[in-house]
Amino acid sequence: MITQFTKGFKKGSKAFGENISIIVNSLLLFIVYLIGVGIVSVIAKLSNKRFLDYQEKKSRDTYWSGLNLTQKPIEEYYRQF
Repeated sequence: MITQFTKGFKKGSKAFGENISIIVNSLLLFIVYLIGVGIVSVIAKLSNKRFLDYQEKKSRDTYWSGLNLTQKPIEEYYRQF
């Protein structure tokens, strides 16, 4: 009788702990996302920063950015990190 109670209590507390951990983890991830991405987004919008060039232009043949290697000496490209 007591062993059945302890086994049932153990299963119930394990299920309860798993459910609580799902709720807490989801809430914490949501808060971190809002703080991290939200603040960066607000700062970027205030400073008119665009991270991607996503404006559609019909006159362009390609969406690749031009790479001009003549701006810096070639020696600066060898050890970038």
